[in-house]
Amino acid sequence: MTIFSKIIAGEIPSYKIAESDKFIAFLDIMPLRRGHTLVVPKVEVDNLFDVPDEYLSELLVFAKPVAKAIEKSFDCNRCGVSVVGIEVPHAHVHLIPLNDANDINFLQPKLKLSPEEMKEVQELIISNL
Repeated sequence: MTIFSKIIAGEIPSYKIAESDKFIAFLDIMPLRRGHTLVVPKVEVDNLFDVPDEYLSELLVFAKPVAKAIEKSFDCNRCGVSVVGIEVPHAHVHLIPLNDANDINFLQPKLKLSPEEMKEVQELIISNL
């Protein structure tokens, strides 16, 4: 069972942004930028392109209002989307507020936000959903 499956099952706490019967969106605890959110299908599949078609086809539709809320919440040009899929063997996409291409560079140091800052970011995004 992956860490994401444990989050989906409620065994590990998260800063949840949105949830449906097929997907969950929550804050990345090691974000590149404030507002960095993960969108995860509730089926445990390692590779995004192995996810069942009905999930894959609905993933961006679920992510769209979350991305729009991120754009409203932070001073950014747009909300970028990235699929890396290396660190956790559970398909997911990253939604990251962007002002330039380096904002989505996963080789740069991650932010270290306090629980209070994470809760503030969570509430801000939810308020703009």
